Amino acid sequence: INAEYMGVPGVRWGQRLQDGECIDRMIRNLHAGSHLVPYPLDGPNKNFRGKPYIMGMTAEFLAAKYNITRQEQDEVALRSHNNAERATKQGVFAEEIVPVEYKLKKKKALFDKDEHFRPGMTMEILSSLPPGFIPKVGSVTAGNSSGINDGASALILMSRKKANELGVKILATVTAVGIGACPPEYMGESPVYAIRNLFSKYNRSVQDYDRMEINEAFAAQYLSCEKQLNLNREVTNVNGSGVGLGHPVGSTGSRLIVTLLHELKRSGKKRGLASLCGGGGVSLATEITLE
Repeated sequence: INAEYMGVPGVRWGQRLQDGECIDRMIRNLHAGSHLVPYPLDGPNKNFRGKPYIMGMTAEFLAAKYNITRQEQDEVALRSHNNAERATKQGVFAEEIVPVEYKLKKKKALFDKDEHFRPGMTMEILSSLPPGFIPKVGSVTAGNSSGINDGASALILMSRKKANELGVKILATVTAVGIGACPPEYMGESPVYAIRNLFSKYNRSVQDYDRMEINEAFAAQYLSCEKQLNLNREVTNVNGSGVGLGHPVGSTGSRLIVTLLHELKRSGKKRGLASLCGGGGVSLATEITLE
C-alpha cells in the first residue's frame, strides 16, 4: 500500500494522448478491488448496488448484517484505546519495539512507543464523533475505526532442524494454520472462516487458547467475529488492537504474531492464535505455541 502514493493507471498498459486520471493509490487500495468487483446488484443495501466501496463501508454492511449498535462499537473502541494506553505506560511493548533514533530540531530524539492511541479516551469523546461513511445515520466513525499508520515489523521463520543447526534459540513454533474467505463486501468477517477452518483441521476451540489477537480493522468488524466465534475478551486483544494501536496495512499480520508471542511470554502462557481480515475477503489464522 505504500509502494506508490499517486499513479496514472493507464501508464502501465500505454497511455494515449490526452489527459490521464491521477489516483491516490492508498485510497484506491482501501477500496479493496471493488472497482473491479463492485457491490452485488442484489445486495441488501440498494444505494451501493453495482458501485465500488471503501473498506469503511464494509464495516457498515457488517453492522447492519449483525445488528451491531454504535454503543457496542464505541465500547470496543474505548477498550482498545484504554488498553493500548495502559500497556504502553506499563512498558508491555518495550521488548518487542526496536527504538529508532532521529533528529528533531537539530536534537536527537528516540522513537520507541506507538503513538496512535488517544490518552484518556472516554465514551463521551467517542460518542460525540460523527459517522465517517454514511452521513447522519451511520455507526462507523473515526473513533471506532483503526488508524492509517506507518509501521514496520519483522520475524524470522525457519524449520526446527535449521534452527538447531544454526544454534538459534527457538521462541515459538507455528503449530496450526487455517485459511478462509467470504464475500468481499463483508471482508471484515473473513477471520471467522479462517479460524473455523483451523478449528476443523486441528480439532481446536476458542477455549484452547491462552491469548488471541484478532485485529480490529473496525470495531464493527471485530464484533462480527466476536459474536460468531464467541470470543472471550479476557484473553483477546488484551493490550489493544487496530483501533487503539493503529493498522499499518501490510505490516499488521506479522505485528500480531510478534505481539502475541511477547504477550504469551510476558504472561507465562503457552498457546496463542492470531488472525486478521484482508481486503477482498481473505484471511489467515495462525496458532503459535511457546517452547
